[in-house]
Amino acid sequence: MPSEFTGKHVTVAGLGVSGVPAAKVLQGLGAHVTVVNDGADERARAQAAELEPLGVTVRLGDGDTLPEGTELIVTAPGWKPTKPLFTAAGQAGVPVWGDVELAWRLRGLDGRKAAPWLAVTGTNGKTTTVQMLASILKAAGLRTAAVGNIGVSLLDAVTGEEEYDVLAVELSSYQLHWAPSLRAHSAAVLNLAPDHLDWHGSMEAYAADKGRIYEGNRVACVYNVADKATEDLVRAADVEEGCRAIGFTLGTPGPSQLGVVEGLLVDRAFVEDRQKNAQELAEVSDVNPPAPHNIANALAAAGLARAFGVSAAAVRDGLRAFTPDAHRIAHVADVDGVAYVDDSKATNTHATEASLAAYESIVWIAGGLAKGATFDELVTGAAKRLRGAVLIGADRALIREALARHAPEVPVVDLDRTDTGAMLQAVQEARRLARPGDTVLLAPACASMDMFTNYNQRGDAFAQAVRELGA
Repeated sequence: MPSEFTGKHVTVAGLGVSGVPAAKVLQGLGAHVTVVNDGADERARAQAAELEPLGVTVRLGDGDTLPEGTELIVTAPGWKPTKPLFTAAGQAGVPVWGDVELAWRLRGLDGRKAAPWLAVTGTNGKTTTVQMLASILKAAGLRTAAVGNIGVSLLDAVTGEEEYDVLAVELSSYQLHWAPSLRAHSAAVLNLAPDHLDWHGSMEAYAADKGRIYEGNRVACVYNVADKATEDLVRAADVEEGCRAIGFTLGTPGPSQLGVVEGLLVDRAFVEDRQKNAQELAEVSDVNPPAPHNIANALAAAGLARAFGVSAAAVRDGLRAFTPDAHRIAHVADVDGVAYVDDSKATNTHATEASLAAYESIVWIAGGLAKGATFDELVTGAAKRLRGAVLIGADRALIREALARHAPEVPVVDLDRTDTGAMLQAVQEARRLARPGDTVLLAPACASMDMFTNYNQRGDAFAQAVRELGA
């Protein structure tokens, strides 16, 4: 039992996916644990009932007051740094960690070798890239798991019975903000676009938290050649001696880059004499789906895997074995020569821009909760590809107005309803606008909670509506 936690008074801020495991682990390590939580709903009461028999103190309905005697706070990643609890902690000199920081510090405490982390962040594409990376690592015969913000608890990964050779770790900007000592083997920032600015306070602060993923990297900092902001984060990072900057590009790669040449994914970073040589890794057709942004994800995953010493054959086999999660540019069906594609996961303009770029002639289904976003730049870039647009959701007027300004020739159907049945009508209207060879694309550029529980339910409603077309 590590003396660092034995007898220590630790406050866990927030129940939920991360708070309950953190409380259990800390209690098991001999800490005196108090959990504070803003809400006191039925779920919170059930979680409290689960923890209290273990000796954990739970305070519901008061997440702002610092418990007396607190020596450390372990917070849920989504809690804003401006909360009074953290202000009080700062005044009292109490450190604040996230669950990722706790997991990092617990690596190897049971005497096992600590598995290195290959870490991924970015505004979009994190989950897909981490899953691709895990598939590649498994193809190389390594014991691994996709963990972190992807839904598998990092705490479970580092304290559970299963041993790993390496972990593929997805990290959000929230998690990185609360992880000051994290030092990955290698890491990638896929892209940067405005997101979660209400939490971070500014784009600069958001980017700085993303950039934390590069701090202390040992082997490679993987960045997006097409997104200079990611390279700037590499330049600003304090890394270990010998750590290399590795770019990925959809074009022909230069030395120390991975890219695409004549339908092949190639490596000019982890080869001998990279000035003259390149290693074929896979064919573009090995990437599922082979949309441009997904090829970029595959190159980033390949870069991290190659930094860990994985063979080119394992990169190819891992990409071939990978199946993307639902609602991520997923082909649902072809009806009367029109393809119907579900990208309900495209909940912001940056993700939707990538989705729209994957098809030549599109009937676009969009709308929902805009979260403060504007759509002029998105519409301007996609205007030539749009056959028509069908708009749903609470903030659809923002998209309609952007279409009127920048694509006035595109026919628009504005559905003045926010009930879940609107999706069936939206698909029917899209079918009316579409021609053989077109793609009807659900890429909402907005959150779903005005009409649906989450983006999964929204995508399921789209898929069901498409199935009814073909019935």
